[in-house]
Amino acid sequence: MEAAQVGAGAQAGAGTAWEAGGAPPEPSVARRVRWAFEDTLVITKRNLIIWFRVPAYIFFTVVQPVMFTLLFRYVFGGAIHVPVPGGYVDYLIPGVIGQTAGFASFSTAIGLARELQRGGVDRIKSMPSARVAFLAGRLVADTLRLLVTVLVMVGVGYAVGFRFSGGAVGAVGMVLLATLLGLSVCSVSALIGLAVKDEEAVQAFGLIWVFPLTFVSSAFVPIASMPSWLQGFARHQPFTVVINALRILALGDKVQAAVGQTLGSALWQSLAWALGALIVFVPLATRAYKRA
Repeated sequence: MEAAQVGAGAQAGAGTAWEAGGAPPEPSVARRVRWAFEDTLVITKRNLIIWFRVPAYIFFTVVQPVMFTLLFRYVFGGAIHVPVPGGYVDYLIPGVIGQTAGFASFSTAIGLARELQRGGVDRIKSMPSARVAFLAGRLVADTLRLLVTVLVMVGVGYAVGFRFSGGAVGAVGMVLLATLLGLSVCSVSALIGLAVKDEEAVQAFGLIWVFPLTFVSSAFVPIASMPSWLQGFARHQPFTVVINALRILALGDKVQAAVGQTLGSALWQSLAWALGALIVFVPLATRAYKRA
């Protein structure tokens, strides 16, 4: 009863202040940040619940990289020679994990385009929620999904003969860097999904730009085996740089000569590419969401 009276008194006092000043007081920056954080958690939970209710979605997300692993390990692996002490399987798994991080971003673009077509974005916008929460919640949920997928691929790699030789710190670093790569690519896919808006068009466009970057890289074969006119692009594009860093983290300094980079060089370039993509594409995706 006393609390109700206090609340009523506060409202009455606030009402008098608003009438005198002509407008309600603006919430503090700390309160806005807290509201945005809470709204982001709600949207993240919403996306995770959808995936838990449709486990086939997560299953098929993992099936594709598993198929690539088995195909290259047992069909093409015997014909591909790499200068890595552990053989082709140790060369392959960090590449597949890097490719998985890129391909997993498809669902971000497709999911956002589907939300636009089905009115989900309009419903969220009609609620008193932070504008940044919808996109941030989606990216947080996708990051968690990416982390699970990368861990599953590590398990699959161990089943086909892959072994970490760079120590526990390197193993953890590889998983975290692969997840960061996936998050940065998801930010690009978020912009594509919100800008293109059509689910089928998004699927086609996603294949156009992700496939060349992942296959014309050091993911599956050494760059030296490619035509000379293609090697320059393959060597300096972001997926190659990140995959080189993943290999060195997973296998140790002994593969630095094989990938043609030191750990320090590969790491700082990887972080520059990933953080640069986030800095550029998250604001663009947020702007596209506001316009959607």
